[in-house]
Amino acid sequence: MSAMQPLTDRTALLRYRARATQTFLRDRAIADIEERLEEINRSFTQVAIVTPRPDQWQDRFPAAQIVADEDILDLPQGAFDLVIHDLSLHWAQDLVGQLVQSRRALVADGLFVATLFGGQTLNELRSVMAQAESQVTGGLSPRVAPMAEIRDLGGLLQRAGFALPVADSDVIRVTYADTTALMHDLRAMGETNALTDRLRRPTRRSVMQRAAQLYADHFSDADGRISATFEIVTLTGWCPSDNQQKPLRPGSAKTRLADALGVPEAPLDPGTD
Repeated sequence: MSAMQPLTDRTALLRYRARATQTFLRDRAIADIEERLEEINRSFTQVAIVTPRPDQWQDRFPAAQIVADEDILDLPQGAFDLVIHDLSLHWAQDLVGQLVQSRRALVADGLFVATLFGGQTLNELRSVMAQAESQVTGGLSPRVAPMAEIRDLGGLLQRAGFALPVADSDVIRVTYADTTALMHDLRAMGETNALTDRLRRPTRRSVMQRAAQLYADHFSDADGRISATFEIVTLTGWCPSDNQQKPLRPGSAKTRLADALGVPEAPLDPGTD
């Protein structure tokens, strides 16, 4: 049996990242992680950070072990009380595998925090490019990496063995003068198309022109600027430990909700499902 073709062209991804200059979304994600950690009443002393941009973490966590986001993470098992995975899981060949490796690297009751782009990201661009290419060429080519929906990511944390999993998102809408400015910004972020099955020749000018027109028609504001959505999903989970809080068994509550709220309990309507 032949091996499955990787989703991501790692060589292209590293090339795009090497020329990246724009960091505003990653800066925002890092600031959010720092704020979350400040709210946790705990000092983390053994920290690992999985990131393609170590320069953005060196001042914040100078003693942290910096790890490249390879398929096999350079993370010793049970060595850390905090593992941060920085805005790169959306390019992972095996997202669950990355979560499992991160969980195994934690000590009991260690914390995992990850950021990645979620399913709403660039939904406008995906829509207009698919419509334009279909209309002009009669076909479609892969252009944007598949991104997980937030409703699924909490389940993936559980599947990877994390306790107390939480997934939430920060939806950011940025406006641009036109699609050319948007594409320029994506290149500056190192987030252009690195899919293995991507089109290996320049996209037809007629496709890009049609996409620009569709974008302007459907996603522009009163000033004629187009809007692009970026969704940063943050995942948190803990390595299981006996001292963690556990959910109560159904029916084990000792106090009625009506008593806790100080209101009379209304009888159930027999006709209610």
